[in-house]
Amino acid sequence: MAFVDISDADFCAANENESFKIIYVDDVSSSLVALKRRLSNHHEVYCAENYDEMFNVLENVMPDIIFLDINMPGADGYEVIKSLKEDERYAKIPVVFFTGNRDRKSVLKGLSLGAADYIIKPFETPNLLECINKHVAAGRSEKINEADDKPRVLAVDDIASVLKSIQKVLCNDYIVHTISRPESVLDFLKLRKPDLIIMDYLMPVYNGFELIPMIRELSGYEDTPIIMLTSVGTLNNIKEAVALGACDFIVKPFRDNELIEKIAKNIKVNKK
Repeated sequence: MAFVDISDADFCAANENESFKIIYVDDVSSSLVALKRRLSNHHEVYCAENYDEMFNVLENVMPDIIFLDINMPGADGYEVIKSLKEDERYAKIPVVFFTGNRDRKSVLKGLSLGAADYIIKPFETPNLLECINKHVAAGRSEKINEADDKPRVLAVDDIASVLKSIQKVLCNDYIVHTISRPESVLDFLKLRKPDLIIMDYLMPVYNGFELIPMIRELSGYEDTPIIMLTSVGTLNNIKEAVALGACDFIVKPFRDNELIEKIAKNIKVNKK
C-alpha cells in the first residue's frame, strides 16, 4: 500500500531516534542558547545571529531543516525564505518560522512563501521535536516512493476520517498523499508533484477556493487537475470552483465509485 500522510505523528515515531542537522537563526542570543540546549541531545544545532551568518553556515553544512526568526535587523524572514526557495541548493530544505508574531496575517504570509510550519515563541520542546521529525520525514518519505510509477493524488481535508476514506478507496491504484492542514499545501507542492489534487472547500486558515488560485500561481501547476470535495454543493459553489480553476466537483458524502471514476477521468485527460 503506497501511502504518505504528512499530517500524522507517524512521521515522528519513524524518526524519533535519528539525529538531524538544524540551522537556527535568531538575533536574540538567549533564544539561540535555549534552543541549542534543548535540542543538542537529539540533533546537531548550528546557530546564526543574522542571515549573513546563516548563509555562511550553509556553505559548509547542508541542514535537514532551518528555523528562521522573522523580525530581525536588515532583511526580514520573508525575504530570506524567498532567497532560499529560489536557490536550487536549498529549495527543498524545510523552513520553519520561529517567532513571536501571532497574527493570522503573518502566519498566512509565511506559509504562502513556502514555510513548512510556523512555531510561536515560547516553545515546548516536545512540540519542537515533533515539528522537526515530521517535516524532515516528509521529504524523506517521498524518496522511498520515487521509483513507484503509480499516479500520485494529493488529498486535502481537515477531517481525518475523510482522508482515511479517500486513502482506502484509492490506495490500490495510486500513491496517496494526505494533508489535514491546508496551510501546508503550498510547501508540499514545491517539493513533490501530484498528478491530481482533491481538496475540501470548508477548512480553517485557507479554504479550498482560496487555495486554488495560489496553487495555479505555482510553476508547473497551471493545468494540474483539482477536484473540489465538499458538503456545500450549490450551483453557485460549483460555478465558483470552476471559474477559479477546478476541473470537477464531488459532494460529500461521496460514493466510492464516483470518486474512483472522476479521479481516473481527470488524470487521464491531464496526461493526454
